[in-house]
Amino acid sequence: MLKIQEIREIIKLIDQSDIEEFVYKHDGSKIELKKRVNRPVEETVRYVTEQVQAPQPVIRQEAAPEVPAVEAPAAEATPAQEAEKSNLHKIVSPMVGTFYQAPSPDSDPYVKVGSEVTSDSIVCIVEAMKLFNEIEAEVEGKIAEILVKDGELVEYGQPLFLVEPK
Repeated sequence: MLKIQEIREIIKLIDQSDIEEFVYKHDGSKIELKKRVNRPVEETVRYVTEQVQAPQPVIRQEAAPEVPAVEAPAAEATPAQEAEKSNLHKIVSPMVGTFYQAPSPDSDPYVKVGSEVTSDSIVCIVEAMKLFNEIEAEVEGKIAEILVKDGELVEYGQPLFLVEPK
C-alpha cells in the first residue's frame, strides 16, 4: 500500500502533466486519479480492498487559490530572467522532485560552473518517488550557472542550469 506522501507526489505529478486519468492496482488495492480539464483541479483517490467491506474513503485535493505574482524590480533581475534576455540556454526540471548534483553523497558533482557539456551529458539527478532520474543537458556548451542547491526541492519546469551554447 502506498503511503500518503507517495500519493500526494503522484497527485502533483498528474496535476502537472497532460494525463487526465491514472489507475494503480497492487495487492488488492486500487487508486484512481481523474483530472477535470478546464475546471478547478479535483482528484479523487479511492481505495478498494477485497478483504474490507467498509465504505471507501475519498480524498479530495482542492485547487489552491491563485496568488497574484509579485515581479522583482527591473534592477534586480534573477539569473533565469537574465538568461531569457541573453543567449543562455536553460536546463529545466522535467518533474517535481529533489535535485542532486552527484550520483552519491561522496562523489564529485556531474558538472560545475565552466564544465563543457554535450547534448547527452548527464548534469544532475532529480529524485521523484524514490526513482532517480538522470537529467541530460540537451544542448552543447559550457555551464554558466547552477541555479539550485544540492538536496533542494525543485518544481516542474524550474530552471536548474544556465548553459552558454556553442
